[in-house]
Amino acid sequence: MTSLHHFSGAAPRARVRRAAVAGVVALCGVAGLAGCGKTITIGDASAPAASAPAAPPAAPPAASQPVGNTALQVVDRTAAQAGLTGNGGTVVGAAVQEAPPRWVQLSAVTSPPVTAPHLININQAALYRFDPDSADPSQSHCNDACAVQWPAVTIQQGGNVYLAGVDRDQVGAIRRQDGQVQLTVGGMPVYRFAGDTKPGDLNGQGVGGTWFAVGPKGEKAGQ
Repeated sequence: MTSLHHFSGAAPRARVRRAAVAGVVALCGVAGLAGCGKTITIGDASAPAASAPAAPPAAPPAASQPVGNTALQVVDRTAAQAGLTGNGGTVVGAAVQEAPPRWVQLSAVTSPPVTAPHLININQAALYRFDPDSADPSQSHCNDACAVQWPAVTIQQGGNVYLAGVDRDQVGAIRRQDGQVQLTVGGMPVYRFAGDTKPGDLNGQGVGGTWFAVGPKGEKAGQ
């Protein structure tokens, strides 16, 4: 490739600008191991639960979950590449998530019976989407009793979301009725299934004709 200093005189401004942009892109590529990412804010999800039986109004958000937008960082690398070990505090199966994880990893994999890419978390638990939810605006309709069976994928405010095979631009977040911050993919809120107890379980696939493994763009995997 011809270098800029080969040309006599000052290089045209447009060429200089193109070279500068290319340099930034190259630096981001080289910095891939250091992790290019984006910052997202938390949307408001205030629609009433449509899938759960009537219940008393949700309690106000806990002190650790103040109302308002707080940035999350979505990072184009895995937790391991960031030097992290463990699971960030993510629980498995029917275990109650007492406190939101410090960080979450979303990974796209294929595993029978779903041969299309679908998402798992750092514990290799399958992640799901719910048909009555909406992507635009992002809205969860699984609360109360529903959320016991289908726990939301939550995260601490200010936490990091690590990725493997997922476009960072597909990742977002909303605030649930209980004040927790829930991750979205392609605008669709994301959940675990209490009936999945070990890596590779996909016991929630097709439940009620409304629950499906979620793909890396928020789509129904395998549908």
